[in-house]
Amino acid sequence: MNTQALQALGAQQQALLQALLAQPGSTDAHACEERLAGFIDASQPQTARGLAVYRANGHAMAERALRSAYPVVAQLIGVDNFALLARDLWHQHPPLRGDLAQWGGALPGFLQHNAQLADVPYLSDVACTEWALHTATGAADVVPDPGSFARLAQEAPEGLALTLAPGTAVVCSAYPVASLIGAHLDATPRLDETAQRLRDGQGEHALVWRQGHRPRLQRIDPSASALVQALLAGADLPQALKAACGATHSANAFDFSAWLHAAVADAVVTGVHSLPPRVKPQKPSP
Repeated sequence: MNTQALQALGAQQQALLQALLAQPGSTDAHACEERLAGFIDASQPQTARGLAVYRANGHAMAERALRSAYPVVAQLIGVDNFALLARDLWHQHPPLRGDLAQWGGALPGFLQHNAQLADVPYLSDVACTEWALHTATGAADVVPDPGSFARLAQEAPEGLALTLAPGTAVVCSAYPVASLIGAHLDATPRLDETAQRLRDGQGEHALVWRQGHRPRLQRIDPSASALVQALLAGADLPQALKAACGATHSANAFDFSAWLHAAVADAVVTGVHSLPPRVKPQKPSP
C-alpha cells in the first residue's frame, strides 16, 4: 500500500472514530457523520446499522471498564443509571489511550458537576477514592529497603524522607468515603453504621496504597493524613512532622513512632531515602 493510500485509510479511520465518540444526536455527531460520508456511502442502510453496532459495542466496553474501576459508585446509583453515566462519560471524556484500564479518571469531576446527582453529594469523593485504588493497582513497583530505616537513628532528619508504597494517595472528604467503600465491598463497617456516619456528617481521611499486589484502603486521622500528604508533596521528615502536629486537635501530641511502626507493618512505608539538596536562590548582583 502506497503512502497516499495509507493516508486515506488513516483519515477514514479517524473520521469513523470521531463519529463513534461524538454524542449521538449532537451537532458534533452530525458534523462527524458528514465527514465520514466523504469516505463511505452513508445513505446505505448497512452503514447506519454498522455505526449503531459500533456505538453499542463502545458503550458496552465503556460500562465494563468503568464498572471495574468504580464498583461502589455503580452500586450506589444502580445498574441502569451507571450504564447511562458510562455512556455520557465515554462521549464527553473519550479515551485518549488504547488501554481502557487507563480511562475513567475524569469521572469524579464529572459527577461533581452533574446536577442530576445533587442529592448524593458524596458520590464524587467516593469516585475519587475508587480511582486512587484503581490507579494503585497499576502503579510502578518499589523494592522495599528495610535496612535504610537505620538511617533514622544515625543521621540528622533534615533531608531525609520516608519512601511510600506504590500508588499511595490521600483523599480528604467531608463524607465517610472510606466507610462507604468498605461497607459495600467488604461489609466493614456495616451499612447501618456507615449510614449513621453519613447522617452525622462525619468526614474521613482515606489512605490508599498497594501492599504487594493488593490495593488497600484505610481510614486515618487528620495528623497521619497531613504527614502522608506532606511526604507526597516532597517534604522531609521535620517538615512532615510539623504538618502532622499542626493538624491534631486533641490533647495528645502526634505519636510518630507508633504511626511509623504500624505504617511499616502494613507496608505503607517501605524505606528511608534522601531528598535532593535544595538549590538556594541566588541574590541579585548589586
